[in-house]
Amino acid sequence: MPYVNIKITREGATREQKQALIEGATRLLVDVLGKNPNTTVVVIEEVDTDNWGVGGESITVRRARGD
Repeated sequence: MPYVNIKITREGATREQKQALIEGATRLLVDVLGKNPNTTVVVIEEVDTDNWGVGGESITVRRARGD
């Protein structure tokens, strides 16, 4: 049973966008690895921007600066 964990920052991804991610990740595993879509698990985790860092700074700080 394939398991895909997608982590995104909590910045307003819509239900439709999340559904598209789930469908796309499932389709990728089917197309590339021949996996069964009925047993493919996709989990989306939303992380607060204070808890996600790049280059020693939180995404909150980088977004405030316009990066």
